[in-house]
Amino acid sequence: MEFDKIKNKGQARLFKNDYMEMMTKTHPVVIYSIYFPVIIFMLYYGVSYKGLSPWYELLLFIVGALFWSIFEYVMHRYLFHMIVESPKAMKFVYTMHGVHHEYPRDKERLFMPPVPSIVVASLLFLLAHAIMGWTALCFFPGFLFGYLMYGSMHFAIHAFAPPKFLKALWRNHHLHHYKAPEKGFGVSSVLWDVVFKTVPKKEE
Repeated sequence: MEFDKIKNKGQARLFKNDYMEMMTKTHPVVIYSIYFPVIIFMLYYGVSYKGLSPWYELLLFIVGALFWSIFEYVMHRYLFHMIVESPKAMKFVYTMHGVHHEYPRDKERLFMPPVPSIVVASLLFLLAHAIMGWTALCFFPGFLFGYLMYGSMHFAIHAFAPPKFLKALWRNHHLHHYKAPEKGFGVSSVLWDVVFKTVPKKEE
């Protein structure tokens, strides 16, 4: 994930092929248009065809959204910032997340692009279904909602000035980018940074 310096303007070129390059970019509206219908359909299908209680759905929806927060922290800390040595692995880590650290204000790469996003989401749903059966129709929509809230927060942090009540989140994420990349792995919440003692210090 090494690069010369952080660039607050411009955009990296990841692939020579124009089509592949286009597939690395997206806009929040595209992601919303994919996942909000999926969330609604899963909840509707669970109640109408699998006999799941609306209150049970609500409970597991909340659990799924909360589970996203720890998933977000673990993925960001241990996958996106994993230490690798081989050139191929370094290229993979850079493409996956390093490019965002080099060009943190590139608004087209603040959400995972649709194709890899759908592939990952499908695999995670199959895993959830294998573990909890059709109750995954309650849990996974909450998980997806957590992802959308995270992505929205991430986009806002890099694109807009912070509202007063969210300044701490803005500060922590900017410290993660500009001063302490080994800290501040929570984006939508500082909860797990507090638990695992990775909150960036203000003086940094």
